[in-house]
Amino acid sequence: MASYRYVVVDVFTDVPLAGNQLAVFTDARGLAADRMQALALEVGFSETVFVLPAGGEGHASIRIFTPRAELRFAGHPILGSAFVLAAPLQLGLIRLETATGVVPVELERDEWGGVVFGRMRQPVPTVAPAPSPDVLLGALGVERSAVPIELYDNGVRHVYVALESEAAVAALKPDLAGLAQYDPDGTTCFAGGGSRWKSRMFAPALGVPEDPATGSAAGPLACHLARHGLIDWGEEIEISQGVEIGRPATLYARAFGSDGLIDAVEVGGSAVVVARGEFRLPD
Repeated sequence: MASYRYVVVDVFTDVPLAGNQLAVFTDARGLAADRMQALALEVGFSETVFVLPAGGEGHASIRIFTPRAELRFAGHPILGSAFVLAAPLQLGLIRLETATGVVPVELERDEWGGVVFGRMRQPVPTVAPAPSPDVLLGALGVERSAVPIELYDNGVRHVYVALESEAAVAALKPDLAGLAQYDPDGTTCFAGGGSRWKSRMFAPALGVPEDPATGSAAGPLACHLARHGLIDWGEEIEISQGVEIGRPATLYARAFGSDGLIDAVEVGGSAVVVARGEFRLPD
């Protein structure tokens, strides 16, 4: 029997049993990809991380799985893994290797040395018009978006729909089967103003009907707002997500650029370790 230890982290929250759950298998050597996928399905969280030795300039390499598929990049798995791996190493900056390249995460500690906040530098997304916007609006049950519906790809393909109010975002009851047949990986609906925004993200095609906190969508949301003049480039926004499914989360994001061009994207938040365990599996 082989033993594989894991840590459960609640991400984009500083309160246990909130935010987005993440399982981090801290030593995945010897695990084949199909076994990783089976474990991610068994755990059942939005994402599960498997840590492997670094192959290049990072401190570690990670593979990220939803219950249905492996992802090239995702936000809350990177932030949660940074909290788990950097804590015992006393690192102020940890570099995690992903399928999209090395993602650096800067960490802040409290007076006792505990990690309390992390900020990742995300891949700069590409931008394109969203495919079949009428099909998307129909699946969401809304008539229009307040700004153009666009697709951002930073390793995960997200589309963005702006609603008229936070109440409209809260009231959404999308056709999940319809969204699962739509082309992009995830759909983010948002509303707000200034530095405070509310969002909900649906990714049923990946086995995630609604995500409590989506780091990979938070960065492109800041890009989207800046590109359409709703915030200034470099302005940090606070995003509330997950309330409707009982997992309130807070994400921070900012995008740097000018004239519609994106230069850099940062996303930050807190995380708390809530459990540890192990799977014992036949060799």
